[in-house]
Amino acid sequence: MVAIPADHDHEHDHEHERAPRQFGAPQRISAGKYVTINYTLRTNGQIRHIRSSVWGDEPLLYQQGEGRLLPALERALEGKAEGDQFVVTLPPEEAYGERKKELQQRVPVETFGGVDQIEAGMCFFAESEDGKHVENVIITEVDEDNGYAVVDTNHPLAGMTLEFDVRVASIRDTKPAPGTGPSDPVLVGMGDGLAVAAARATLASRAKKATNGEAAESTKD
Repeated sequence: MVAIPADHDHEHDHEHERAPRQFGAPQRISAGKYVTINYTLRTNGQIRHIRSSVWGDEPLLYQQGEGRLLPALERALEGKAEGDQFVVTLPPEEAYGERKKELQQRVPVETFGGVDQIEAGMCFFAESEDGKHVENVIITEVDEDNGYAVVDTNHPLAGMTLEFDVRVASIRDTKPAPGTGPSDPVLVGMGDGLAVAAARATLASRAKKATNGEAAESTKD
């Protein structure tokens, strides 16, 4: 006599059909997470700043919700996973605001003591009146005849629409050990980085002129 196997229990059958459990769900950006990103910043189609692994740059490190990024950029990053790449466009009102005429003023050229020649486009750092903040000061005009310069304390990116091309490099629950990635310059202070770069370029240009001048003098001798 042939034995007929007993029917499987319905629940047991269901166990056989159940899809395998998924492991390793990707980390997603949320408040308190330590995040590193690579990015390219453009204004009017022009590249203004790059932090890219292609160039060997360390990614930018920040903590979500800490307030070190532009709020609109943080909102765009919320919920993103490692490896995600996206573009976000921020109009001036969501970035550094419109340019304000009242933040431009005339000051005596003597204010910039120690600098041989003041030129439009030069950048300086100046303390705020309460001494608690450092502001970027950009010279927009120089009137040597009357001895004054027009300075602008608007953020260098004020009035501009910013386009960020961002790639999320990593997301962690705890802060990485020192040396695993720089935390400066932070995007909220991007102007500081640009001002430093401009100041360095200005100094380099002046040094080059001085060197060329010395070379020309020695040729005359």
